Amino acid sequence: MNGEGLGEFGRIRRFFAPIAGPGGLQLRDDAALVDCAPGKRLVITVDAMVEGVHYLPDDPPDLVARKLLRVNLSDLAAMGAQALHYLLATALPSSFGDEWVARFTQGLAEDQQAFGVHLLGGDSVATTGPAVLSLTAIGEIAVDGEIRRGGARPGDRIWVSGTIGDAFLGLSVLRGGYPELAGNERAALAARFQLPEPRTALGPRLAGIAHAMCDVSDGLLADLGHICEASQVGASVALSALPLSSGARRLAAADPGVTVRLATGGDDYELLFTAPPKASEAIGTLAAELALPITAIGTIDGGKQVRLLDADGQPVPVESAGYRHF
Repeated sequence: MNGEGLGEFGRIRRFFAPIAGPGGLQLRDDAALVDCAPGKRLVITVDAMVEGVHYLPDDPPDLVARKLLRVNLSDLAAMGAQALHYLLATALPSSFGDEWVARFTQGLAEDQQAFGVHLLGGDSVATTGPAVLSLTAIGEIAVDGEIRRGGARPGDRIWVSGTIGDAFLGLSVLRGGYPELAGNERAALAARFQLPEPRTALGPRLAGIAHAMCDVSDGLLADLGHICEASQVGASVALSALPLSSGARRLAAADPGVTVRLATGGDDYELLFTAPPKASEAIGTLAAELALPITAIGTIDGGKQVRLLDADGQPVPVESAGYRHF
């Protein structure tokens, strides 16, 4: 691929304008126009992905686009918000030609339809370094209906959706690791890294149920630490309670130390939240209605630390709670 072809504005007209929503004004103006419904607040989040850091250089462009959109939708879900629109900024090397951009926007179009969101606009520039992609997602929520990190209370149960650690293992699989796993298990783990599932249906349904919530991006223990810091509480998590996929269970059975690494691996994009014990029945009902496992993994206490406990209730040493950029 090479950078010669349609050029910046040609790419906008050919690839991005067709997926712009009404507020995007066909991407012909300097900014977008959107309305905010009475009694609602806008919820806005931004995430960036760097080639070679957040995705592999040979990942298909459509999957890169869908992951970029989904990690932002996960942030909106973690606030209990309904996604509406997004803005996109790309810094692409000259080697990323029109074909790469076409496949990239095809991925965006596919997930726009799946999640009911539209492009409003953005920016595109060239770079001599790796590709850098930044997306700003905009959602809405009822005034005072947001679920923040700072509401956890002692006595709350800690819950997490889906399974934990699959993306961490999936990255290793994509790099040639874990050849002992069956082909379907390897494919499932790789998919969890390349194409996360934002819990957009669950997040808004937890309004009035969850006291505090965030999504799992840096690692379960690290993100639980963010909740505890904001809430000025501590937490205990049972290692044996962590929900694992079949591939993760197989690896953990062969090497028990794997489970600790799964608790600290990032890129799960599951929802991690706390709720009072009386909410357990409502959470179970939600899990059944959404056909989504939601697992109680621990409790909030009055301490100041996040502790991972073994089957005997003893603390398990953890070298690092999760991914750190710096």
